[in-house]
Amino acid sequence: MRTSKWAVLAYVAIILFGILAALPNVLPVAVQQQYAAFLPVNPVTLGLDLKGGSHLVLEVDAAGLRKARLNTLLDDIRGALRAERVPTSSARIAGDSIAVKIADQADRDKVLPKIQELAIPVGTLGFGTASSDIEVATADDTITVKLTEAGLSERMTAAVDQSLEIIRRRVDQVGVAEPLIQRVGSDRILVQLPGLQDPTRLRQLLGSTAQMSFHMVDTSVDPNTTTPPRGVDILPGANDGAKYAVESRVAISGERLADAKAGFNQQTNEPIVSFTFDSQGARQFAEITRDNVGLPFAIVLDGKVLTAPRINEPIPGGQGQISGNFTAQEATVLSALLRSGALPAPLTIIEERSVGPNLGSDSIRMGIYTGLAGFALVVSLMVVLYGAWGMIANVGLLLHTILTIGVLGMLGSTLTLPGIAGIILGIGMAVDANILINARIREETEGGAGAMKALDIGFNKAYATIIDSNVTTLSGTILLFMFGTGPVRGFAVTMMLGIVISMFTSVTVVRLLMREVVVRRKMKKLEIPSLFGGVPHLPKISFMKGRYVAIGMSAFLSLSSVVLFFTPGLNYGIDFSGGIQVETTSKSKLELATLRHELEGLNIGEVALQEFGQGQSVLIRVQRQPGGEQEQTVALNKIKDTVAKVVPDASFERTEVVGPTISAELARSGFLAVALAMLAILFYIWWRFEWHFAVGAIAVLLLDITKTIGFFALTGIDFNLTAIAALLTMIGYSVNDKVVVYDRMRENLRKYKSMPFSELIDMSINQVIARCIFTSMATALSLVPMAIWGGDAVKSFAWPMIFGVIVATTSSIYIGGPILLFLSRWWKDREATRSPGIETAKS
Repeated sequence: MRTSKWAVLAYVAIILFGILAALPNVLPVAVQQQYAAFLPVNPVTLGLDLKGGSHLVLEVDAAGLRKARLNTLLDDIRGALRAERVPTSSARIAGDSIAVKIADQADRDKVLPKIQELAIPVGTLGFGTASSDIEVATADDTITVKLTEAGLSERMTAAVDQSLEIIRRRVDQVGVAEPLIQRVGSDRILVQLPGLQDPTRLRQLLGSTAQMSFHMVDTSVDPNTTTPPRGVDILPGANDGAKYAVESRVAISGERLADAKAGFNQQTNEPIVSFTFDSQGARQFAEITRDNVGLPFAIVLDGKVLTAPRINEPIPGGQGQISGNFTAQEATVLSALLRSGALPAPLTIIEERSVGPNLGSDSIRMGIYTGLAGFALVVSLMVVLYGAWGMIANVGLLLHTILTIGVLGMLGSTLTLPGIAGIILGIGMAVDANILINARIREETEGGAGAMKALDIGFNKAYATIIDSNVTTLSGTILLFMFGTGPVRGFAVTMMLGIVISMFTSVTVVRLLMREVVVRRKMKKLEIPSLFGGVPHLPKISFMKGRYVAIGMSAFLSLSSVVLFFTPGLNYGIDFSGGIQVETTSKSKLELATLRHELEGLNIGEVALQEFGQGQSVLIRVQRQPGGEQEQTVALNKIKDTVAKVVPDASFERTEVVGPTISAELARSGFLAVALAMLAILFYIWWRFEWHFAVGAIAVLLLDITKTIGFFALTGIDFNLTAIAALLTMIGYSVNDKVVVYDRMRENLRKYKSMPFSELIDMSINQVIARCIFTSMATALSLVPMAIWGGDAVKSFAWPMIFGVIVATTSSIYIGGPILLFLSRWWKDREATRSPGIETAKS
């Protein structure tokens, strides 16, 4: 129990620095700015669900990138054929390769080296061996050119990097503050823009490839024809819905644009975009306008004709303007697109979420209130259970919360609504160490130990159990961080920090404070009474006698849950099923019947409306649209337009669009995380205990999980990413409970070697039953305010967690022991039947 002065000073320094790091989060903004130089870290960054804004995930179109490379390669191959006087029609695209069919051997021998020269080095692979982006092979009279995976991978990396820079320029030019733009995985880009409620303009800005070019219009071709002659394309108008017969040959490339600005026509006051060419583009523009006076000249952006003005006179200055049915905002976006350059490949928006500032401020307020309420309930419980000694545990809890916020600030983490839920849950679970320690001290005191000895042995015996239980919880949380996305990862971060910090506050700090009290009061005996007086002696309940009834009831509930899983099934949220979700609010009461009628007339599938907030708010859910991600975006725009028509004063508090790609990936990664968490726990318990302990823990865990799944099916609560977070946390908590019981069994096995195993299990459960119940009460109490007042965002986490805590506690008491007894007896019987055979073989 002795601690050096240097260690105490280090502990004090850590606590003071943690308090200073957390301080900016409670200071007014003006005070923060005044004393910014003296504060060690900035306030914790709030996520979009707390301060409002837009979140988009864009995916580089791999198929488009492959197609673009094949088209470029085809042009280069035809150029090589032309140079060798070989017909260019012999080269064509066949699937994912290019086939060049040349009957003459001599021509093939001339062309083959030229085609091989088109290969672009990709870098080095393995032991310095060079690779290229194409493979050239010959068979009979055909030369086949294929794209290599290494080449496509490098091209994808380059495309994502280039897209990142172009997106940054585009976002900067429309003036969004504090944007977060980063690469996610190999082919995706995450864009988060605080404060931008409506991502429509952002979607237009980021989704457009901005491939601009200038073409002559062929007036001799009917634009309504379905079979245009070679060299002419029929393109739609971007604004007027008309069709244009445009020459395929690019007269001037968009790369020749030097600048583009939004402005207004001085005569008509209409929004326009004026542009300027570079020197080479200006010469080309002057020649074209000189040679084609009186003919229309089309400006094409991403395959659509923006405008096709008639050339009235030569334009030598290299300047022009684009006019049309633009709004001022559309002109600004178009000029930003042109200035930033073309994207190397199309970008598809596969996930879109936005939160209004009002909803964000409500979430912050709710998080603070439910957090304070949960903290107050846990503090009250500790005082009730341990009287004045409970106040020391509460000091540790307070420091735990402060240090968690401080470390979040130091790490630069983003705090989300599930992250607040993680902090609140962490408070409830941090109590576990103090309950274990106090229970151990009580036991040692009852055994006749003096104050300091009881304190010393109590902490030492509890420490191993605390380590084991925290490692099992941490394993599930780490997997949640690895496989989760967005806010779920925020929850995992706060949970991981809470678990690690609780090892310091609940063990080290509390131990020092309790030792200081014992020394200063010169206590001979350390008694920890509850608020209502003395603590009753350990119960002597025979759990093993009722094991058949307990296991039977558990099996029945789990089987019923499996049935519920199939009928009626889980209410899969938008994260897993994909689709669209829009929350809208009005100042007056909403007419749901009218709104439902108008939305159903859009032919976008099943529409579900959920009314809340005294009839002034509604949650609109629409199933995933047939097709890809683009169809989801089109449906969202239809929904918003319809709501705005039916409810003129409607404000969109939250929108979510999850396409088929991202929903499938989220579902796969979520369920994989649950499976891997169970495997990690199995191996850890096997390593720390014995195989039948590990198998028993997993068996009980499966029973707990099936019951929780049944709870989701029965209540109809959304089964989404937050629900996966609840499941993984419940797994960690459930095994935490089992580890405490198993640890006591292991200790008693060493102490009472001749005691029948069934009696030893009963004794062990009776010794820890108070701890199991008290820890569950603390965890449940921390979650109750969140479940009642937390709203839809955390409802799918809080209620299942409360249910899971109750299930985990009852299974630790009634189910874990009997299963362990069955496994132990089965193993002994198996060994007994094998032994005679072994002896006979030896003789």
